[in-house]
Amino acid sequence: MPHDNKGSAHFGKWEYAVKALIVVNMIAFAVETMKGLSPLARQVLWVVEVVSVSVFSAEYLVRLALSRPRYRYAVSFFGIIDLIAILPFYLGLLVDLRSLRALRLMRLFWLLKLMRYNEAAQRFQRAFEIAREEMILFGAMAAIHLYLAAVGIYYFEHGVQPEKFGTVFDSLWWAVVTMTTVGYGDAYPITVGGKLFTFFVLMIGLGFIAVPTGLIVSAMSKARAEHTERERMQKASGHDNGRPPPP
Repeated sequence: MPHDNKGSAHFGKWEYAVKALIVVNMIAFAVETMKGLSPLARQVLWVVEVVSVSVFSAEYLVRLALSRPRYRYAVSFFGIIDLIAILPFYLGLLVDLRSLRALRLMRLFWLLKLMRYNEAAQRFQRAFEIAREEMILFGAMAAIHLYLAAVGIYYFEHGVQPEKFGTVFDSLWWAVVTMTTVGYGDAYPITVGGKLFTFFVLMIGLGFIAVPTGLIVSAMSKARAEHTERERMQKASGHDNGRPPPP
């Protein structure tokens, strides 16, 4: 139908416009860190940010108004991302964010908005939704394992390496580096007990890294199958008129 195709074309143009705006903002974010910027350059960067926030704010309000029920979009993954991305700008109008520079980093959440306009990224999001409960379970188990590893290595190594394993929090850094197999080498066990403990910790801990990866791979396959089935049904019903904008 011509009308539907025209709507799809307009949506496609909107996709490209949003992507371009996000890329421009990421470049502007990097330029802001340069020293010796002229007042004119800073003014241009400010205009870019104001225009971008205005566009993204309008998009947020429209999606919120069209969502049924309205809280569905507000509490969704993309709804939260959209809100976090624009919130620092409005907070900056009320308070001086120079003392809260971390909030300025929230502009980087605009990058995550690209996921909305990419089918592969949307399938990745769907995969996380499918495996959400299992991921939460393994995340909790991994956190407990890291804590127990930190406590255990603290008692094995604190006496001989008090400067590296002075507290459980210091030991927690070792646990994170060890479990992720990064191995910076700044802290490592030297006692026999500590080395044996590390061996068992690694044997158990590596499973907490491997299993979630398998869960995501399996969920990605299911998400891909869902996408293929949805496309097949659209073509069979004769209503394959392009990808509609997500809620």
